[in-house]
Amino acid sequence: MLTDLRYALRMLIKSPGFTAVAVIALALGIGANSAIFSVVEAVLLRPLPFNQPERLVAIWETNPEQNRNEVAAGNFLDWRTENQVFEQVAALCYSNVNLTGVNEPERLQSALVTSNLFQTLGVQPVHGRTFLAEEEKIDSPRVAVISYGLWQRRFGSDPGIVGKTLSLNGNSTTVIGVMPADFALQFPTNVPMEMWLPMRIDSATAADRKSHYLYVLGRLKPGVALQEAQTGMSVIASQLEKQFPETNAGKGVNVVSLHQQLVGSFQSYLYVLFGAVGFVLLIACANVANLLLARAAARQGEVALRIALGASRWRLVRQFLTESVLLSCIGGLLGLLLASWGTEALIALAPSEVPRFREIGVHAPVVLWTLLLCVSTGVLMGLAPAWQASRRDINESLKKSGARGAEGTGSSSLRLFVISEVALALVLLIGAGLMLKTFARLQRIDPGFDSKNVITMNIALPRQKYSDAQHANLFFAQLFQRIRALPGIESAGGIDPLPLSNNNGTTGFVIEGRPMLATADRPEADQRVITGNYFGTMRIPILKGRAFTEQDRQETPRRIIINETFAHRYWPQGDGMGKRLGFDDGPNQNWWEIVGVVGNVKHESLNAQAKPEVYFSYEQSPNNFMTLVARTSSDPANMITTLRTQIMALDPDQPVFDVKTMEQRLAISVAKTQFVMLLLSIFSILALLLAAIGIYGVMAYAVTQRTREIGIRLALGAQTRDVLSIVLGQGMTLSVIGVAIGLGVALGVTRVMATLLYGVTATDALTFVSVSLLLLGVALLACSIPAWRASKVNPLEALRHE
Repeated sequence: MLTDLRYALRMLIKSPGFTAVAVIALALGIGANSAIFSVVEAVLLRPLPFNQPERLVAIWETNPEQNRNEVAAGNFLDWRTENQVFEQVAALCYSNVNLTGVNEPERLQSALVTSNLFQTLGVQPVHGRTFLAEEEKIDSPRVAVISYGLWQRRFGSDPGIVGKTLSLNGNSTTVIGVMPADFALQFPTNVPMEMWLPMRIDSATAADRKSHYLYVLGRLKPGVALQEAQTGMSVIASQLEKQFPETNAGKGVNVVSLHQQLVGSFQSYLYVLFGAVGFVLLIACANVANLLLARAAARQGEVALRIALGASRWRLVRQFLTESVLLSCIGGLLGLLLASWGTEALIALAPSEVPRFREIGVHAPVVLWTLLLCVSTGVLMGLAPAWQASRRDINESLKKSGARGAEGTGSSSLRLFVISEVALALVLLIGAGLMLKTFARLQRIDPGFDSKNVITMNIALPRQKYSDAQHANLFFAQLFQRIRALPGIESAGGIDPLPLSNNNGTTGFVIEGRPMLATADRPEADQRVITGNYFGTMRIPILKGRAFTEQDRQETPRRIIINETFAHRYWPQGDGMGKRLGFDDGPNQNWWEIVGVVGNVKHESLNAQAKPEVYFSYEQSPNNFMTLVARTSSDPANMITTLRTQIMALDPDQPVFDVKTMEQRLAISVAKTQFVMLLLSIFSILALLLAAIGIYGVMAYAVTQRTREIGIRLALGAQTRDVLSIVLGQGMTLSVIGVAIGLGVALGVTRVMATLLYGVTATDALTFVSVSLLLLGVALLACSIPAWRASKVNPLEALRHE
């Protein structure tokens, strides 16, 4: 074996041009494959970093409209006490806090959690402890567990942090623990948490089955399967439905593996990308196999001589396979280097919602995968040349020499590889074309507002300091008055929640004069709380009626504004003006009059259908949270510092957070599609280039083999156009066959992408036709160079060569 390896290395060194081309092609294919596999391994294959992660599940409520809905506190507490399938059941919800008294005020990403959350996950702090059961009581001392990153960033890794007191939302809170550096739950989203606080449960919270805001996790008992847990929880849901029909009618339970919960939304994207790089690798292998076939043909005299001297067929096959595997391993080493760079680029390009993307890297599994690729591709590439060379007729091979002896060698295999390359390249190009079209369609969607020159930032007033609506109203009234007076500010307003912010709120309602439905049976609408000038700032059109004014105050009759979808769904002519809605439980309602209808806004995502929406005036529905929205006369980023200054002038302890322009939020909303489109485009261009090189190489080889025939034809009077038509006809025939096969494959493969597309079908005829013509055009260009060279053959030189 060592002899074969040394001989293979000498042969590759003797042909530097061949070796360089083959190594580069393989490095590109293997490098791209390894880079994407690093993402697949980190996101899909690697177990979650918790104790026995296969036993962890997410538990959702269900209703007739949603299969995964947040959980009401009362239902969660019953699940925790009555279930027989879970070892632990824990809950959490977002509740960011203002940290003051330590340098500048800061808004921290935090969560309220039940005392057993960390026990459910099976993680321990590196310093201090986690929560005790009694710390869920409403009158218990305030405590907090902080992240390792916050401990380092804000407190300089202070070894005495445990026991220190912080001011959170104006409340004194004691730090009791620091979590490990690698701890990240990423549920329900992958927003990194910096602090955890115990969920304080009082009697009102325990009885609440109407407000759905909890995210629930469970740890299965040993030996309990997921389906068994689903059955057990469904029984509890049925019992609660009978016990509390007013709130739980139609409510069920959905138990999902935590791993599937975290990666499910991105799974299809990764499968598409992994399939794409697999196609690129196959095209690279076909290219190198073509080179190896041509090289084997040129070495047939050597092979015949070795057979004559007693070499067995297996010995020859082993030698050729050794050369191809060595070639593949060299390409793989370079590919691993490319994968390392490519992985860094992927991390930089990946949208923030990619789960576990911080764990992506060229780790041991990726190296092992690359080694497996090297060996498998080496064998795959070497089989055809090895078989072709070892079955040569010795007498014929010894009688012939040089190029003449190679005539016709492996031609059927060469043609097969070219057809395969074209077919695979076409599938990739069509996939990229569909994603490009999807991205273009998303870019053309009207979000319902004008995003240009709009800056947004979140403000959360601590209830300890702003304990009633009057104080909160006064703060925001003074703030908007200050901001509107600033030079460079055209208008300003506020909303909660902001479109494309990954936040939403819903409310059930009844319509005056129609049957009074039970709470659980009422239709729902998305609810927004806004200040009076919000619509003008965002340039959302008012279709009927009016916007809120200063007269819509707490002491005046209640007014609301609905969107166009709401109006058309519940009134035939889309005119709900003057109608009244109720949002209270029971038959006794405080009625709210509709005074305006506004255009639809894309709130959740650009490709989501508009839902019924209700807008409340902040004056009549005050709260302590608001997203400031300001339209500027120039670059909105230049106003961030000025706006912060105005907020600090009103309250030096008040931080702002999640500062973005609306154009940035729009870009984030399409980032996932853009990411896949970009990678597919890169892979398809690479595939197109490799396919063109493959077609060129095969046609150039074919011209070399047919030099004598072409010389005779020219000597007998053939014209240049005749020679061109022969060579172009041969190359384009192969390309057309490849395109035809590729179209058939693409019709099946692109259906996998159907859920990733918007505004275009997976079998879009225009994309299929235009991409096919593009590929045939490139193939024609690749064939034309060898064809032109063939037409310039000197008949005398060709015949003299024979």
